[in-house]
Amino acid sequence: MSSNSFQTRYSRIHNMRSLFSLFSSDLAIDLGTANTLVFAHNKGIIVNEPSIIAVNKVTNEVEAVGKEAKEMLGRTPGNIVAIKPMKDGVIADFRHTEKMLNYFIQKAHNRKMMVHPRIVIGVPSEITQVEKRAVMDSAYRAKASEVHLVEQAMVAAIGAGLPITEAGGNMVVDIGGGTTDIAVISLAGIVYSRSVRMAGNQMDEAVITYLKRKYNLLIGERTGEQIKMQLGSAYPLDKPLSMEVKGRNLIEGVPKTITIDDSEIREALSESISTIINAIRVALERTPPELSADISDRGIVLTGGGALIKNLDKRIREETGLPVSIADDPLASVVLGTGKMLSDFNLLRKISID
Repeated sequence: MSSNSFQTRYSRIHNMRSLFSLFSSDLAIDLGTANTLVFAHNKGIIVNEPSIIAVNKVTNEVEAVGKEAKEMLGRTPGNIVAIKPMKDGVIADFRHTEKMLNYFIQKAHNRKMMVHPRIVIGVPSEITQVEKRAVMDSAYRAKASEVHLVEQAMVAAIGAGLPITEAGGNMVVDIGGGTTDIAVISLAGIVYSRSVRMAGNQMDEAVITYLKRKYNLLIGERTGEQIKMQLGSAYPLDKPLSMEVKGRNLIEGVPKTITIDDSEIREALSESISTIINAIRVALERTPPELSADISDRGIVLTGGGALIKNLDKRIREETGLPVSIADDPLASVVLGTGKMLSDFNLLRKISID
């Protein structure tokens, strides 16, 4: 072998290694409005916690992050505030997002301080340049050496195991905490994508508003989310469900308990679910006919926490006439897809949106 070809081969290997070395501390992050998940190369998902940070207003110290901070939501004394720094899938509070990211990255690396990982982060498809910049800056300030952004719907499709590199249409609907991302994908590219700011958090708010209006009962964010998860449905259930809800009566000002059933919560969520279904309809209308034919065979795949709403697949099937399936692990689809980028640099190059 001539020294020249050896040289080029060596430099190629060296470049690949420097791009994404196999034994590195590379991380894939799904920086979500509701939850942040971190995937490490060769280790899988190592962090899965709520995107919440509790800060002491007096000392500016971080009191808790993730699960512990969520426990504090709506229960903190005056000097501590529990903050959700992400809103509608993007950074609303830059300083606290950075602290939260820092904490999760440290946690992923067992608190090693000197690590400078390469990071791939999933973002909503209709994110602005300013919002992109904010995500990248936060990651760089949290000591990342390189940052790549990928579209959530695209990586959700990869995480759900769809054959996105083939010449066939795949439709994925990723219902997260802050946004619902809908995409039609073919040949590892996005043919159509849309991000609607209607997802899990707005559903929680709809439940809170409904109980306030119907029963004069005031409940907190966490209770709203629990009701949605236990009773929330998009289509009548085979077996009725009910639960007790504790809150504060707005007229008398005292704690009160009521019993509510699934039909009431279905009514509370109906507008949110209609918005998502309309967005799916628009996506189907805008899809080129060849790909429409593929989608009518393969159907629609649901990912994200919102995919767990009871009978949502049935309702979408009813309204579109298409087969609908739910990803195996809908909550982790985005981070699993992003994680695949760590070992497939060619695909990352194709789909990153830097």
